[in-house]
Amino acid sequence: MPVRIKICCISTPDEARLAILHGASALGLVAAMPSGPGPIADELIAEIAAQVPPPISRFLLTSRTDPVGVVAHVRACLVDTVQLVDAVPDETYRALREELPHVRIVQVLHVEGPASIDDARRVAPHVDALLLDSGRPSARELGGTGRTHDWSVSRSIVEATNRPFFLAGGLNPGNVAEAIAQVKPYAIDICSGVRTNGHLDGEKLAALVARIHAA
Repeated sequence: MPVRIKICCISTPDEARLAILHGASALGLVAAMPSGPGPIADELIAEIAAQVPPPISRFLLTSRTDPVGVVAHVRACLVDTVQLVDAVPDETYRALREELPHVRIVQVLHVEGPASIDDARRVAPHVDALLLDSGRPSARELGGTGRTHDWSVSRSIVEATNRPFFLAGGLNPGNVAEAIAQVKPYAIDICSGVRTNGHLDGEKLAALVARIHAA
């Protein structure tokens, strides 16, 4: 099965079209965050999401954690997938399943060490997929760091659960093949690694896709 590509930090309809042109199967739309690149207004997220054709997935990255807040955020942004960048209570998963059963749930896990394996086992039954990133929740750093993490721990998480995995954190055309070889993810998730001066770069996208196909 080929590795899927999610391009994150999409900020305009033109960036969405460029990512899709180069083979993205999912787009990440970043709402308000305590840190990191790419946040845009909820109104713009909804505008971009409405223009994305099927079967491309539209991910809302939300830092909200409470059930009412998360459900309201997803409804307002017109997306089909919610990416929870912070730890949430089990009640939030239940509220999403009950009130928005068509929306897929992706939980971010920030890989800071082997303890992340137990975290993955705990949340896996509640979600459709997991996304392994390189933030530091203790410092309210919830993604978009441009750093890689210990891919051997990521591989252990993949082997320990039965959910699809997105791999994020410091990926770029120069290291994505090695990351795929080590971790064997369902999909890769990339933001800064395909940007130049903050803008999505078609040449870097093309290089990324070529390396992924070769891998």
